Amino acid sequence: MHIGVLFGDPRLPYAYAPMGRFGHEETKAFAAVREAFESLPEHRVSYFDDHEALLTELPRQRPELVLNLCDTGYRNRWELELTIPAFLELLDIPYTGADPAAIVRSNDKAVVSNTAKLRGVRVPEELFVDLRSEPFAVPDRYPALVKPNVSCGSVGVTERSLVHDADEAIATMRWLRDELAVGEALVQQYLPGAEYTVGCLGNAALPGEDSDFQVLPPLEVDFGALDPSLPRILTHASKAEPDSPYWTDVSFRRAEVDDAAMADIREACRRLCLSLGLRDYARIDFRCDAAGVPHLLDANVNPTWVKGGKLATMAEWVGLDYPGLLAAILDAAQRRR
Repeated sequence: MHIGVLFGDPRLPYAYAPMGRFGHEETKAFAAVREAFESLPEHRVSYFDDHEALLTELPRQRPELVLNLCDTGYRNRWELELTIPAFLELLDIPYTGADPAAIVRSNDKAVVSNTAKLRGVRVPEELFVDLRSEPFAVPDRYPALVKPNVSCGSVGVTERSLVHDADEAIATMRWLRDELAVGEALVQQYLPGAEYTVGCLGNAALPGEDSDFQVLPPLEVDFGALDPSLPRILTHASKAEPDSPYWTDVSFRRAEVDDAAMADIREACRRLCLSLGLRDYARIDFRCDAAGVPHLLDANVNPTWVKGGKLATMAEWVGLDYPGLLAAILDAAQRRR
């Protein structure tokens, strides 16, 4: 097949990268994809990373299938993430991953939570707050976690996000509104147990239908080296500030999950991918309550695909090296078609 691989644009700024634009890590990630395809000689591959030329080059070259690795959005604007698959839809070019509607649904955390509850998936107690109008609603139980309802890369999640009373909750909401121009917040019950991220490959189906859906062995967030005075949460600093203890002291390890909890996680992933329209690959986050029962935290519609990243690490545990992971995503899209 003629495969088109679509990246973010390294020539343009990217607000969510540590230095505000692509650097060494992103260059290395692109190179790893190219190297992986060298071991998949059955495909002819074209690469697209110049967004200025994207609207002319894609219809001119017209690949048979696009591996959409542009999780940064068109012109590296995250709010334009859905325009990439929308353009491919207009061109009638098949592509991997979520369609525009699934991206809209999955980026709205309240929609994800409500969908999960309707499908019988456990979620923390939560409160949706419109930050454009005071007085703000506040939760009845603490501690609680205050975060933007729509965001990328944990933007808006800091140490102050974990609140212990109404005054702290209101202060954090005002900070989100005034400093980050956030219009909607979600206030969730803070769960003190283990936090997992779970990779999914293939496409979910109803019980009894044929499916290639696979839930990978989970990763657990390891807060063991973090200063005990800091909240045990994944902040924006863990992804964007190399000098932060959340970057240096938080790591990931293979989770040890008992059979009952793993069965719950596996079924929750199936229901969520089916209901939200997540396709070919996804990553879903859970956190346990004090009794060890997992609850949904978030659904990642376009999870990080880099070599050595979370999804790639989980794939290795089921025998998929990096070229094998990319091939599995392509195969899933082909079977779905």
